[in-house]
Amino acid sequence: MDKRRIIVGISGATGAQLGERFLEALAEIPEVETHLVLTHGAKVVIERETDMSVEAVEALADVVHDNADLAATISSGSFKTDGMIVAPCSMKSLSAIVNAYDSDLLVRAADVCRKEGRKVVLVPREMPLSPAHCRNLLRAVEDGYVVLPPMLTFYNGCETTSDQMDHVVGKVLSQFDITYSRFHPWKG
Repeated sequence: MDKRRIIVGISGATGAQLGERFLEALAEIPEVETHLVLTHGAKVVIERETDMSVEAVEALADVVHDNADLAATISSGSFKTDGMIVAPCSMKSLSAIVNAYDSDLLVRAADVCRKEGRKVVLVPREMPLSPAHCRNLLRAVEDGYVVLPPMLTFYNGCETTSDQMDHVVGKVLSQFDITYSRFHPWKG
């Protein structure tokens, strides 16, 4: 594998801008090849909540996979990747992931990454959380997924929504040992 490969999954939760921001950040790194999978819900949210079209979001990725294509390269453990980011991760996708309910490519790719011992970072978007959501989040952590909710931060001068998104992007990318230039870590 010449380039590092990272799968970006965008599900139908609010906050599709986070998925876009991950793709933009990774596009700045020539040694990273991104593989994108969008759920049907993600496409609806992109059209409703952002200024970008689905096609514009897809253009940010190196490779785009159809969520219905369970024979795609990323559905196989023999296709080497560094892992996967699901941002935002809807509670529906979270439930499917923790139950290995591989009925679509986003869930199958996450399942494959975990079974192969690869990093999967879930960026859940929901509030408040129900008991079922909390149980599924706990199961995800117990199963080795990294759960990194897009929590607000203030210690580093994040004053705008854009600053907050950059902080989340930086925290997630640091899970893959990738430095994000717009991330300002705690300095003590």
